[in-house]
Amino acid sequence: MQAEAKRLKESADHHAHWKRWGPYLSERAWGTVREDYSADGDAWHYLPHEHARSRAYRWNEDGIAGFCDRHQHICFAVALWNGRDRMLKERLFGLTGPEGNHGEDVKEYYFYLDSTPTHSYVKSLYKYPHAEFPYEQLVDENARRGRDVPEYELIDTGVFDESRYFDVFVEYAKASPDDILIRITIENRGPEAMPLHVLPTIWFRNRWSWTQGASRPSVSRCAGGEGCDAVILDEEKYGTRYLYYEGAPELLFTGNETNHARLFGTKNLAPFLKDGIHEYVVSGDVAAVNPAGVDTKCAARYRATIPARDRLVVQLRLTDGPMTAAFGAGFGHIFDDRIREADEFYRGIIPHHLSDDATNVMRQAFGGLLSSKQYYHYVVRDWLKGDPAQPPPPPERREGRNHEWRQLYNADVISMPDKWEYPWYASWDLAFHCIPLALVDPEFAKAQLVLLLREWYLHPNGQLPAYEWNFSDVNPPVHAWAALRVFRIDRKRTGRGDTLFLKRVFHKLLLNFTWWVNRKDPEGNNIFEGGFLGLDNIGVFDRSKPLKGGARLEQSDGTSWMAMYTLNLWAIAMELAAVDPTYQDIATKFWEHFLYIARAMSDTGDEGLCLWDEADGFFYDVIQTSDGRRIPLKIRSMVGLIPLFAIETLEPAALTRLGDFRRRMEWFLENRKDLTSNVASMEAPGVGERRLLSIADPHQLRRILTRMLDEREFLSPYGVRALSRVYKDNPYVFPVDGHDHVVDYEPAESTNALFGGNSNWRGPIWFPVNYLLIEALQKFHYYFGDDFTIECPTGSGRMMTLWEVATEISQRLSSIFLRKDGRRAVYGANERFQTDPYWRDLVLFHEYFNGDTGQGLGASHQTGWTSVVAKLLQQSGEKSTGDQP
Repeated sequence: MQAEAKRLKESADHHAHWKRWGPYLSERAWGTVREDYSADGDAWHYLPHEHARSRAYRWNEDGIAGFCDRHQHICFAVALWNGRDRMLKERLFGLTGPEGNHGEDVKEYYFYLDSTPTHSYVKSLYKYPHAEFPYEQLVDENARRGRDVPEYELIDTGVFDESRYFDVFVEYAKASPDDILIRITIENRGPEAMPLHVLPTIWFRNRWSWTQGASRPSVSRCAGGEGCDAVILDEEKYGTRYLYYEGAPELLFTGNETNHARLFGTKNLAPFLKDGIHEYVVSGDVAAVNPAGVDTKCAARYRATIPARDRLVVQLRLTDGPMTAAFGAGFGHIFDDRIREADEFYRGIIPHHLSDDATNVMRQAFGGLLSSKQYYHYVVRDWLKGDPAQPPPPPERREGRNHEWRQLYNADVISMPDKWEYPWYASWDLAFHCIPLALVDPEFAKAQLVLLLREWYLHPNGQLPAYEWNFSDVNPPVHAWAALRVFRIDRKRTGRGDTLFLKRVFHKLLLNFTWWVNRKDPEGNNIFEGGFLGLDNIGVFDRSKPLKGGARLEQSDGTSWMAMYTLNLWAIAMELAAVDPTYQDIATKFWEHFLYIARAMSDTGDEGLCLWDEADGFFYDVIQTSDGRRIPLKIRSMVGLIPLFAIETLEPAALTRLGDFRRRMEWFLENRKDLTSNVASMEAPGVGERRLLSIADPHQLRRILTRMLDEREFLSPYGVRALSRVYKDNPYVFPVDGHDHVVDYEPAESTNALFGGNSNWRGPIWFPVNYLLIEALQKFHYYFGDDFTIECPTGSGRMMTLWEVATEISQRLSSIFLRKDGRRAVYGANERFQTDPYWRDLVLFHEYFNGDTGQGLGASHQTGWTSVVAKLLQQSGEKSTGDQP
């Protein structure tokens, strides 16, 4: 067994806690809802970046290239100072939502280069300018810019010109679950020798200031060993730990305590404060650190002048026992072994036929995904009522944000969308994370899906928590889909199906399904309203808010998501029925429920229900007015493609094996033609005698795909756009009460702030929905086979099977990141990223992408759902570009 595979098994069997330590430290804890104790709920202003160095966090910690235990009692990260910045570089800087001309945005360059699933080896890179960091310039220039121009980035300030910066590589290697080797390599890329202070920092999350009588841990100087210094950590959960520093750095101690005097003009409650090391290094205040050599935060100060194009290496070791020889030749050998084992592990995951460039993209996608795990702590009940040792929160909080989620108790390592821009979990993001996670760590993927359904996450009414800014918002119901996909990926890789996992998620999802039916189908006609559904500004109206005059928006995508959800639950029930026949009853229930929803979507004989427009060959949202009129919103957007997601096939072997289900199905087909006649046929066998369950019948499928595969509409060189490109020259206009509501094609950042900050579904390419489209096409091909062909692109004269179309879209998406003619589409016109040898092979996995050019947009590190590119490369490969590095 491979070494990393063995560690994964030991971890899963609880024989060794290989995942106890990992990159679980956030990159931003300031400006979050958790830390917001204001009366008005303005999280960005309550704890801004300027306060972060001086204020003890209540819920989570942050740092650069950090590591911590899975309960975040002990934290480690790297701090830096170039001798010019006005503050110690302890955390990443970025703009708040109100500051950015396209919403919140990190203004740093950092990259997750590698990680194994147990974090036995982790490598990241941070680029630190020689020049003073331009904090004010970034804020001021973005404030001057409107939404019609691009964001002003750190690279635009010129601080990286002439390569005047440090590359700071941070690596972790585990000799054992509790013996962690740390290597920090700083490369001076510039033409001159430059000074640098490197301050590896270890500290305790402040858990003692919030509850009276809580124990206070300590870190203090102790005897080191040959050629090294050391500190000892005492903490109630983990006992005694040691951190060894190679060489003889200056050890600086302070407390992880709020500087009340600086922030609020009141008396400090402790003599040594969170910003004490900053004050000592940057301001020269020798009284700011504890001369006794003991407290709750410690940094080792290495001072060096690094020659031009030379390097400095700093080595440390965090262990659970004393050592006499922490460093030496064996230290480097452990790193060599872990790197070799990581390469060996990924050779078993990444197809051998991929190019070196595609292999690099796939490896970094996994590295970013695994490094985006974060310890997430948020107990809503305690947050609402306040802490015994602190002043009570304002009374407005009792009925403010998330007050109806008092049962929510989060204290877990969770896969995050982005540890700076979105340092909080989002339920539908997480579902997509679990697909590539299942390729490398299926046990973690399954545990994540189970976690959000546990009783301290799932609301008593059955709703899944959406995200911390509004847990009650509505995300697409993709949890069942993800559970089924993870189950099948795991079964394919291991040869056995984890039906216990499937049962656990299925029983809880029944509660969630009931919530959807009761809350989002008020008329009981199987047309769902849904609301926001993650597609922020895709339509004419803000879908999170009710329409005026009692009108309702009947959503094609909301109804389609529910049809998909119903089929997912049906498919899970069928999987479980194969080992437990009692699940045939519930499988029948979901099959019948799907027929009702599908009829409501496509019943061309009932204009009062139908969301299909035969003249246009597309599905649309419909406004139901208070006086009974139904007005279709004829916008060709992703809303009309989502009905394709509701597709499953039924194997003949399953019908033979599950006699009760077959008999009920046949009765329904014979006696309820009113329902089955409006649904893609269950009766006509396809390839291999399979049956089809789908909203779209063959005629509708062809009509929809003709538009979707038209490069003048949806099909981009880089995937499927969220909105038809026809609206570039002819915007859609919908008049309401004398005002025109306009939807036009915006391939990049949104110029409209009406429905959100930096997201945009009016033209860009989004990986999650593209991935579902690809999977839907593969399922349709599974039924229709090679006899069903369609022109792709529309008008090209080139006929493809649906499987070939899925492969074409997949490879277009992957090409965003792959080098072609020396350039990567993701980086647009950024010449440094395109041509500089120290930048061009670094890959950022953005939130979404320009619908015309493929350039990365939005959050720059949303490796979470964009990491499905790893699954696409694994299953569909790459187009030959002739551009091998």
